[in-house]
Amino acid sequence: MTNVLPRSTVSQMIGQRTIRPFAVAALYGIAFIKDTLIAIDPRLGHLLQIDHQNDNTKIINSHQTQEFMDVRGLALWEDTLWVTRGNSVYLCKLGSLGLEHFVTLPYPANGVAVWDATVYVSCERLGKILIFDRDTRKEITQFYAPGVGVENLAVTEETLLVCDTAEQSVYFLDRGTGEIQFSVLTPFESPTGIAVYNDSATNKQSLYVSYSSEEPYIRDNPNAEPNHELTYRDRAFIQPLHYHFNWEKRIAVSNGYLLEMSYVEQIDPLDEVYLKDLEWRIALPSETERQKVKQVEPIGLPFTEEVMDGQRVAVFKFDTLTPGERHLLGWKAILEVRAMKYRLTPRDVENASSLPPEFTSRYLIDDDDLAMNSDIVREAAIEAVGTETNLMRKMYSIRNYVYDKLSYGIKPHIDTPDIVLERGIGSCGEYVGVLLALCRLNGIACRTVGRYKCPPFAEQKGIPLQPDYNHVWLEFYIPGFGWLPMESNPDDVGRDGPHPTRFFMGLSWYHIEIGKGISFETISSEGKRIQKEEISIGELAINHIRFTILEDLPNLEA
Repeated sequence: MTNVLPRSTVSQMIGQRTIRPFAVAALYGIAFIKDTLIAIDPRLGHLLQIDHQNDNTKIINSHQTQEFMDVRGLALWEDTLWVTRGNSVYLCKLGSLGLEHFVTLPYPANGVAVWDATVYVSCERLGKILIFDRDTRKEITQFYAPGVGVENLAVTEETLLVCDTAEQSVYFLDRGTGEIQFSVLTPFESPTGIAVYNDSATNKQSLYVSYSSEEPYIRDNPNAEPNHELTYRDRAFIQPLHYHFNWEKRIAVSNGYLLEMSYVEQIDPLDEVYLKDLEWRIALPSETERQKVKQVEPIGLPFTEEVMDGQRVAVFKFDTLTPGERHLLGWKAILEVRAMKYRLTPRDVENASSLPPEFTSRYLIDDDDLAMNSDIVREAAIEAVGTETNLMRKMYSIRNYVYDKLSYGIKPHIDTPDIVLERGIGSCGEYVGVLLALCRLNGIACRTVGRYKCPPFAEQKGIPLQPDYNHVWLEFYIPGFGWLPMESNPDDVGRDGPHPTRFFMGLSWYHIEIGKGISFETISSEGKRIQKEEISIGELAINHIRFTILEDLPNLEA
């Protein structure tokens, strides 16, 4: 078996096909026997044999389904099957399926992986991965679990692979030490199982991840009035996981999609206006490590392009905008987007240099109603970091402090951080405002970025998708390395925590980066920028945003 993790740029090329087995309620542990995929449905107790080429599904344990109810982890080594159920780990021969007790933990056992005489077992309650000797059944050592959710396992000769439901991630750990080499974000939420597939024909190795959740849908109920009603159904499937890690840049990218995004303003003022020499600027999608702009074209009126601070901007010009005048203006872009996750540790930034002078004057100031002089914000900035001096740990502490203090809620307007902290509830923009204020008061340069998220329905290709809201997050700056992303609120799972770190230095494929470091949309008349207090864009026009997912992207080659 070849190593998943050579010490160079790590890349993987695998098939595109999503596996959708028949008659499953959930999928957790998965494993391969040569070309045959084995999976467990814990709700039904079905041990399944699945053809990954055509989804053909068979129940292996037709007479023993009760014994396999609530099984969560599954592994194969030679002709032996290993499973977790309740607090215990069991093994059996594939030919007989008579479960034999191996070991019992103090809390529920989740994932299991086996390599030769070494057995790995994950336990969410302990926050550990326990390692046992197969022959003596004694614990050899233990690793800290890399995430905060329920974890399932797979293993190769050198690498322990951990998928985490809450983190929406797969971690690559050194099998001997448990050290995290890197991690990648999965394209869907709730990854529940992981398996390594070795293609004997090509001698290539690939990863498959199972996902289990529920999805809402509109049911046509002829006995109800009205006949359409909202309900939920099981959603379980298995998909190849692409990944590519660049050691030098410390960045991992994973599954991506080619998509079309359009942003259109429909000029329809609430109150008619007369504006002379009007210039309407709308930022265009950015070029980043994870996002490539393949094509941009105008919608409605033509535009010219400007470059502001390295960002492309569409400029629509009017000699006059008169009362009763109506237009459509905007752009359509074809984008390649992928998930991205940086791998930096506090040790990597221990000796970070000072901020450049221009960053101090631009990114450490109150330039957006951040209430940085208010007592409640200044006290929060001190309380959030305590005595911490490491930049990375300070940033992490501020994030957790804000998550513990705030709960998510949507409001029609954005309040300043002092009001938000007092209220304890904030929208994504208000989370960003509080984070910006606390970071800048602690000497961390940061800025607002973002604008929209594509609805995360990667399987719905060719169907126009409209997001319900815009969205913002932030980037913080590490001298000598650059800007790193951090989500505003999606990792806030409640005040009790612990909070996932999936979007701490990471973004999923559906985050669309537009106009990094500049305003997304502005209007000016006769060379003077119009402030929102005078005339807001929302009073002048109605925006229309549309996404269409076109196809999966192949893996990014080295």
